[in-house]
Amino acid sequence: MNLERNRSRYTSLAILAVALVLTAFQLYTAGVSMLTAWIQRDIHLVLILMLVFLIFPARKGGEKGKATLLDIFLILLALASGAYIIFNYQAIVLRLGMPTTMDILMGIIMVLLILEAARRATGWVLVIIAGVLLIYNFIGPWIPGILGHKGYSLSRVISQMYLTTEGIFGIPLGVSANYIFLFVFLTSLLEKIGMGDFLLELAMAAMGRYVGGPAKTAVVGSGLMGTLSGSAVANVVGTGTFTIPLMKRNGYEAHFAGAVEASASSGGQLMPPIMGAAAFIIAEFLGITYFSVVIAAIIPAVLYYGGVLCGVHFEACRLGLRGLPKDQLPKTWEVLKKGWLYLIPIAVLIYYLGVLQHTPIRSGFYAIVAAVIISFLKKNTRLNWERFKEAVLAAAQNTITVALACAAAGLVIGSINLTGMGLKLSSFIIGISGGQVWLALLFTAIIALIMGMGLPTTAAYIVVGTMAAPALMEMGLLPLAAHLFVFYFAIISAITPPVALAAYAAAGIAKDNPMKIGFTAVKLTAGAFIIPFLFATNPTLIAQGSLTAIVWAAITAMIGVIALSGATIGYVLKPTTILERSLLMVAAFLMLMVGLTTDLIGLALFVAVLAIQNGRKTREPTPDIKTYPAIGTK
Repeated sequence: MNLERNRSRYTSLAILAVALVLTAFQLYTAGVSMLTAWIQRDIHLVLILMLVFLIFPARKGGEKGKATLLDIFLILLALASGAYIIFNYQAIVLRLGMPTTMDILMGIIMVLLILEAARRATGWVLVIIAGVLLIYNFIGPWIPGILGHKGYSLSRVISQMYLTTEGIFGIPLGVSANYIFLFVFLTSLLEKIGMGDFLLELAMAAMGRYVGGPAKTAVVGSGLMGTLSGSAVANVVGTGTFTIPLMKRNGYEAHFAGAVEASASSGGQLMPPIMGAAAFIIAEFLGITYFSVVIAAIIPAVLYYGGVLCGVHFEACRLGLRGLPKDQLPKTWEVLKKGWLYLIPIAVLIYYLGVLQHTPIRSGFYAIVAAVIISFLKKNTRLNWERFKEAVLAAAQNTITVALACAAAGLVIGSINLTGMGLKLSSFIIGISGGQVWLALLFTAIIALIMGMGLPTTAAYIVVGTMAAPALMEMGLLPLAAHLFVFYFAIISAITPPVALAAYAAAGIAKDNPMKIGFTAVKLTAGAFIIPFLFATNPTLIAQGSLTAIVWAAITAMIGVIALSGATIGYVLKPTTILERSLLMVAAFLMLMVGLTTDLIGLALFVAVLAIQNGRKTREPTPDIKTYPAIGTK
């Protein structure tokens, strides 16, 4: 018993030590001196591998945070394989293309360690994909048709994966090493000094009094939190424990409350300014600034959350739910007065990213410095050792999944580049779609949804984006539109049954069927499945074009989303008839399409439905408004 307790205590100390080293390393390279890209990524990966083998057990039934002798052995192998690159960096560069036996041996060890670590932290799906593509490098001569290739030796494959920045140490891992930990640490730091509570209070003060107030609070609060956390499941668990019971007490059915939280939490990765890790990778892949990606994402994100808010509002009206009493709500001014300091780090981040056009690395570093400084301005937010330690541990653990997804995705990208599979798949997608952009987009969306059901968002985007985005670009889509298209569907997969991870997380809190929650979330976010098709073919929705065109496209698309929400929920000013619902659906699609004529016809149909409903409303009595007990009472 003492041995087990000591093993757990020593492992905890080791995890803290590695997490502190990782934090110090990332802050040093962000704010003091950057290392060579290959060395930077190598050290980052080794530290992440150490954390995985310390935290995640080898077997599913094992206990987290209790390292075994096998785990210690794997850590030593990771240290050896990583240190080999550091100490032999110059020699490896000079003999590039002529690897030694030791080069190959260390490369094999690193590849196997990444696959094992990815299995522990993310599951089997990514491991199987990476493993199949690694095998594909060798069996090309025996594959008939377009996917066949000449085949490569073990030495050539390992050189590609381990001894260059075209495999494991490619762009995805570079993004993880440079950006992701910094921003995860920033959000963890802000959360530990109280920003999460501030955002929820602010959302409650702003939305709580309106019809369906608790659900609207969940949408706004989860959107604000989601842009910081970048993880749908973490967001559901973090904010859903407060918002889901609140919605249920106010009269929403359990499955609807869970669906609202799952939908709002998933969309957080779409919401600027921080978004998810994939946004950094898009910027790196396309060679554009991160701020350009942020600007492009604003209108689609507003349309997404506008659709969810409309669905919540119409459902509340249909059920006759009112907002929370004023005496149960915080006052907006008091919330801002108490917590406005929390907005300073975000303002610093936006200022350095958008105004001064600094790199995300340096901008994130300054935002962290600002967060540390503001924490000392109030006694109850002061960053003491306990809070700092919790922030470091949270950041390290939350980075693991993304970092490993990036490393394993490097194996996928390395194989695709080595074998020329990307060009072959692009030709295949163009061929099977008959050159029709809409069909190619549909196939890509389905693939992204399927991949996203079993992979982290970042990994799903990288895998599908590498294979499908070039085909979309070849068919005339803007590069940014093509990559954002894949990114959005990878995110939406978190609420798409049958494997809707955000819905499963919400189900545990809502105490309801995850499939029911997932399908309700799809209903709530119906517009989100259409919006990517729109901005792919109409770049004005990603802020590409004249200001007039962008504003008009945004307004008509928003009205279209409102009409679509009314059609799916079956309520606008009043419960809809079959005819009204049909007209709303037609109006929605017309306004969401590109073209002035279709916009005007859609607007006319929408106004006609409002007029019909308004006339009907004046002749029929308004249904009784339901009232519910105050929070905390039975």
